[in-house]
Amino acid sequence: MQLSRRTPPKALISLVPMIDVMLILLVFFMVTSTYLNLDMIPALRPSEGAASSAKPPQLRLMIRIQADGTSSLRGQPLSAPALQHALQASLASDPETQLVILPSGSAPTQALISLMDAAATAGVQNMRVLRLEARP
Repeated sequence: MQLSRRTPPKALISLVPMIDVMLILLVFFMVTSTYLNLDMIPALRPSEGAASSAKPPQLRLMIRIQADGTSSLRGQPLSAPALQHALQASLASDPETQLVILPSGSAPTQALISLMDAAATAGVQNMRVLRLEARP
């Protein structure tokens, strides 16, 4: 009596585990990566004539937003009317005044939005929001 063995089926290589691992790695690297500061990448190249005529703003105001949501200019707390007055006074002396906003890491987002809205109402055209990062 002669018994014949069945030939074992060929092993199939499945790509599903590899795809799962790649997606997990993709999500991991996306979450842990830092994003570029898009102000560093010029969207448009200034023309030669515009580069020579463009001058940096002479007056800069730095307003800090504290953790409790209050704003301060040069270390002095600002109320909403005082903020409007300070912005209008600086815009009257130099229409190209640059406003730099430095919110605390734990400042409420609504305080930042309210400050930006007040600046836009006052007529500020040049505004930046800075974010400080802790160095490891």
